[in-house]
Amino acid sequence: MDRLDKILANLGYGTRKEIKSIVKSGAVKIDGLVVKDNSIKINPDKCKIEVEGINVEYKKYIYILMNKPEGVVSATFDNYDETVIDILEPKYQAFKPFPVGRLDKDTKGLLLITNDGELNHRLISPKNHVDKVYYAEIDKKADIADVKKFKKGIVLKDEYTCLPAELKIIESDENGSRVEVTVQEGKFHQIKRMFNALEKNVVYLKRIKFGPLNLDENLQEGEYRELYQEEIKMLKSI
Repeated sequence: MDRLDKILANLGYGTRKEIKSIVKSGAVKIDGLVVKDNSIKINPDKCKIEVEGINVEYKKYIYILMNKPEGVVSATFDNYDETVIDILEPKYQAFKPFPVGRLDKDTKGLLLITNDGELNHRLISPKNHVDKVYYAEIDKKADIADVKKFKKGIVLKDEYTCLPAELKIIESDENGSRVEVTVQEGKFHQIKRMFNALEKNVVYLKRIKFGPLNLDENLQEGEYRELYQEEIKMLKSI
């Protein structure tokens, strides 16, 4: 059970004050009956809610897949930079969502955003071994020795030993390399620091897969969509 005004506010119908006016105007019905008390408590899963004659589709959680653009911060708030939450429409911001894990400011690609705290914890917990796959371009040649070092666990310059990771070389020559990297942890600037430990620099980085989900290539940078039910089921099965 929850207050009517809180439910409608969470669904993006306005502030509590604005919703109070909407309710008092008689524009809201619960199970076909007009209600004018914005503080009334209801179970939105069992009630039919209408606002100005339109059925309200209630959902407690939202799950969004974003193609994060470069230059945007993976955070709910930042004093200086635009965040991934700033990109979202107000109807999604009303759910107070947060990014699952993070992508560095200059890294683009697949980012999950939700307000489901339990799922977030499950996806970012190292013990669940959720694969995160990145496409990267490197300024130097990558070889089989690098593949073996990734598989063993790269030791960063601060002496932290990364979990074993997979390095797949797509193309490599003296001018640089195109690779895919699969990791199961998400330390700050991890992919860049792993290559830096091998005296190589990442010049382009894009996350293309998170767990069972692939980046939706139909999404332009900065675009997003809600996850399909089948995608949500796959994530929750982890």
